[in-house]
Amino acid sequence: MAEFTMELNDEQKEVRDWLHGFAADVIRPAAAEWDEREETPWPVIQEAAKVGIYSLDFYAQQYFDPTGLGIPMAMEELFWGDAGIALSIVGTGLAAVGVLANGTEEQIGTWIPQMYGDANDVKVAAFCSSEPDAGSDVASMRTRAVYDEAKDEWVLNGTKTWATNGGIANVHVVVAVVDPELGSKGHASFIVPPNTPGLSQGQKFKKHGIRASHTAEVVLDNVRVPGSCLLGGKEKLDQRLARARERAKAGGERVKNAAMATFEASRPAVGAMAVGTARAAYEVALDYARTREQFGRPIIDNQGVAFQLADMRTSIDAARLLVWRASWMAINGKQFTAAEGSMSKLFASETAKKVTAQAVQILGGNGYTREYPVERMHRDAAIYTIFEGTSEIQRLVIARTLSGMSIR
Repeated sequence: MAEFTMELNDEQKEVRDWLHGFAADVIRPAAAEWDEREETPWPVIQEAAKVGIYSLDFYAQQYFDPTGLGIPMAMEELFWGDAGIALSIVGTGLAAVGVLANGTEEQIGTWIPQMYGDANDVKVAAFCSSEPDAGSDVASMRTRAVYDEAKDEWVLNGTKTWATNGGIANVHVVVAVVDPELGSKGHASFIVPPNTPGLSQGQKFKKHGIRASHTAEVVLDNVRVPGSCLLGGKEKLDQRLARARERAKAGGERVKNAAMATFEASRPAVGAMAVGTARAAYEVALDYARTREQFGRPIIDNQGVAFQLADMRTSIDAARLLVWRASWMAINGKQFTAAEGSMSKLFASETAKKVTAQAVQILGGNGYTREYPVERMHRDAAIYTIFEGTSEIQRLVIARTLSGMSIR
């Protein structure tokens, strides 16, 4: 087990500084343009691929960092640059985590490289779980996967929504219902390979924030995928469903479904994204407060402003520590007995919303204009309390974990 330390080692510091330089020199200068365009920033993704940031190797190195801090450190620096562009760069990672959490070694080796492409021909991937009538309520999922035993194929039908890279992805990871009677326990994840007939992009959403990240519906109309595209394989699925049926009859313990396994693995990373955005807004507000003069002195000389900045920095540091704790626990196989992963995502998300709002307030009228980046950061921060489990869902998870009760 890796020893926990509050100090990054030399290699981690080198990676952090490298990522910070890319965020400062490449992402930030492009942030306002791609926010206005509301389009996937392919040139920036390609630049990230050229230097090795957008690659399977880079994320594998960070994912398997024995301290657990590689991924949160990377997320914080990239999202410090800009949330929308950073999400376009790391959005493929959620699909990759879906395969890592549920797939076989062969599936991992086959599909994750195809999610990224290479520096000359970058690709993206999409994780498709939410539906128009099933967001937080995953038990209401309607997308069906039916096994055609004669052809060893699965047939998928349904509509997914809020899918990052949905419709433009090279590889889609789709969560579908295989046994409706089991509710959320009857779900499974499937790979939909490139150019599979029947998969199409539905509505592309025009969003309040993270506008450089492509978000759309994905329509599945009799999409047929080989049996080998069921993540984990059919034998493992049949065993899991059999256990779920037995426990359902006995009124027993809950069984994790495919989507939840993915979200549990990614929640601390989302918390780190929120920390990056909050930190960026705080730094802008701090610099502004030092230089902006009113009544003959910098506004930071006023307690009303200085105390806000003190609270902002305290909350950011506390959020980072919660994220780091959850990440360290995950890599070392520690169980989230108090829902530490959800705690980190909840606190960091709420911190990002609060800190960016305070930054706008400190900048006053300037903070409300697009001449300063805190306006965009404030819009971007709103997503953290919504996607990959709303703040209300995180509180529900924490409360259920602490109490052992099925709180509704």
